[in-house]
Amino acid sequence: MEKVYYHVVTERPMELGQIIVFDENNQSGVYKRVNALKEKVEDIYKNPEKYKDTALGHHTKVALRELALEEIRKAYYPEYPSRLEALYVTDTPDEAKNWYYYFKDLGREVFGIVKVKTNGQVFTGNANKCFEGTIDREKNLELAKEYWKGVEDNSMYDPVLETIITGPIEVIEIVKERKENAWKSI
Repeated sequence: MEKVYYHVVTERPMELGQIIVFDENNQSGVYKRVNALKEKVEDIYKNPEKYKDTALGHHTKVALRELALEEIRKAYYPEYPSRLEALYVTDTPDEAKNWYYYFKDLGREVFGIVKVKTNGQVFTGNANKCFEGTIDREKNLELAKEYWKGVEDNSMYDPVLETIITGPIEVIEIVKERKENAWKSI
């Protein structure tokens, strides 16, 4: 069944009518960043003592997390889309605005918000369960199992929803866009 979502555009601008498909020729930014560090992650797991007193960089922690999440997904939840081969979206424009300001506050370049549609795989998780990867592989895998349980949350904080979808995904509306260093709402 086809469904509509909202996506905060951060990697590169998107165009009306654009079709997004993740395959061997078209990878997401998450996929590229994580795979660039795959050998380092393997070395960390093989030689944890070497990294015990080392401050891991942000992208390395993300790679440790995402590879653990992918391992658990493949083993226990193969019906869910891969975070490495999906588009991150929201159900509502208000949720997209929240993510938009979150990314801006982090200093990420944001190109706009688009409305997309797909009939691909969908998973909604709780971003509060996204963890910083560590040199402890077993800990990463346990935390990854918690993430894939979905939006249930036993913390005192409300869940922060993040939905991932697969394609083909079509951009059906430009909701908000940046024009020559200025924002234009549509």
